[in-house]
Amino acid sequence: MTVLDTGIEGLIHIVPSIFEDARGYFLEAYNKNVFEGLGIKETFVQDNLSKSEKNVLRGLHFQNQPFAQGKLVSVICGAVLDVAVDIRKNSATYGKYYSAELLEKNKHILWIPPGFAHGFLTLEDNTIFSYKCTAIYNKASEDSIFWDDPDLNIIWGAVNPKLSEKDMKAQRFADFHSKF
Repeated sequence: MTVLDTGIEGLIHIVPSIFEDARGYFLEAYNKNVFEGLGIKETFVQDNLSKSEKNVLRGLHFQNQPFAQGKLVSVICGAVLDVAVDIRKNSATYGKYYSAELLEKNKHILWIPPGFAHGFLTLEDNTIFSYKCTAIYNKASEDSIFWDDPDLNIIWGAVNPKLSEKDMKAQRFADFHSKF
């Protein structure tokens, strides 16, 4: 396993060791001891999967305290451009983002700690995205920032992505008041 530098404290991009042969492949998607060695000491309490067609954009989502979620994310099938935005108001990288292609082929994993808004754009049809979460979903604490906010200047490479009604009504970053 190797770790790629994200330039943002606490945000970890993991490249797992993959063991392949004529039968297929094997990898450890999660190992408590190994991940604790990387500084990921949280307990995971909920696993989610989403399936999306190409050009679906989900995000930028987060949950406020006391239900803030850390997420360990990866792609089971297909491909996404995954984006995490630092919304920790006392962070040196507040308002900065990190993006990475998480692909079925590369099997990369991203640890997104609490205090980040998260979203992804599907790059292929029938993409299955996996989230391991550190807190149970709580509708009353959910919030979102508009995916295409000019103050964040995220390079998505998307043209007219498919959005949920909730994501179309997300707030602008300039109007956002972080609780982290």
